[in-house]
Amino acid sequence: MSDGVGVDPYDGQTLDLVVPTTLRDIRVDRVLSMLTGLSRSETHAILSGGGVTVDDRVVVKASTTLQEGQHLVAVLPAPESGFVEPDASVAVDVVLDDDDFAVVNKASGQVVHPGAGQRHGTLVAGLLALYPQIQELAVEGLCDPLRPGIVHRLDKGTSGVLVVAKTPEGYLNLTHQLAERVMERTYLGMVEGHVAEDRGVVDAPIGRSTRTPTLMAVRADGRAARTGYEVLARIAKPHAMTLLRLQLDTGRTHQIRVHLATIGHPVVNDPRYGHRRDKRLGEERFFLHSTTLAFAHPRSDEWITVSAPLPEDLRQLVPEGVLL
Repeated sequence: MSDGVGVDPYDGQTLDLVVPTTLRDIRVDRVLSMLTGLSRSETHAILSGGGVTVDDRVVVKASTTLQEGQHLVAVLPAPESGFVEPDASVAVDVVLDDDDFAVVNKASGQVVHPGAGQRHGTLVAGLLALYPQIQELAVEGLCDPLRPGIVHRLDKGTSGVLVVAKTPEGYLNLTHQLAERVMERTYLGMVEGHVAEDRGVVDAPIGRSTRTPTLMAVRADGRAARTGYEVLARIAKPHAMTLLRLQLDTGRTHQIRVHLATIGHPVVNDPRYGHRRDKRLGEERFFLHSTTLAFAHPRSDEWITVSAPLPEDLRQLVPEGVLL
C-alpha cells in the first residue's frame, strides 16, 4: 500500500504551513502546484479568487515569491466526490484475468487513481470500463469511491504489475495478504553509483519530510519500512550505476526511492530523490519497474506468480548479457 505517513500540510481543502528553506524565493503559484498537484490554471484561479494569504495578507499575484518562515494558507478546491466515470479510451494491459481479481501491467506515466493532480484518464477509469462490477466495492463501502478495487498502487513514473480486486471476497482477501506481508512484490531498479554489498536490507522508518512537505523521508517517528536488495550488475559506463532486484517487505509512500536515496544510491532519473538527469529516459520516467507479484488465490489458496518484462525504455540502460 502507499498511504501517506504523518500529517499532510493540507487536508484536501486547506493548505497551511510555514515556508521551509527549500521553498524560499519560489513563486507562490509554483509552490501551490508542487504541494497540491493542482494545475497552473487551478492555482491561478485560487489566487485570483482571494484564496491565498501570506502572513495573513491576501496574495493575488502569481509571481509573488515566498520567503522562509512566512505563513502560507490557501483554500483549495473541494476534493472530487462521487464515483469515477468509466473511460474505455484508457489503455489497460491485462496480464492475468480471474473472477476475483485482475493483474495489470501499468505503463509509466499512467496515474492509478484520481487525485488533485489528475482527475481524468486514470487507470481506474479504464478498469471500470472493463470491469464495471468493481464499482460495487465502493458502493458497499469496502474501499474509497475514487479507488474501487485498488489493492495497492504504483507511482506515476513506475511501471509494472499490480493487482486489482473485482469481488468483495477478492478485495478483503488480497488486502489482508498485503497487510500481513504474505503478498510478495519484486522490483527491478537501477541506482546511481556502485552498491558495495551484494545483498542487503534497508530497515528504516519513513514519514513525511519536515523540510519539504511533498517528499517522504527516513524519520525516527515514521512507520516501519523494510526494503531488501540484491545486486544484479554493476555498470561502469556511461557512468557508475547498479542494477538491483528489490523486495518490498512493507509498502510506504515512495519507499524504495526514499530508502535507496538514503543509502546514497538514488534511483536513476528520479526527479524527487535523485540528482542525475539521464537523457535516455523521459523527463518523468525513473528506472523502477514492478516486475513480479506473488500471492495466494483468494479462494483456492493456490500460489500465483505473475510477471511483466522490463519495458524497452528501461532495457536500453541494461548492458547485453545481464540476466534479469
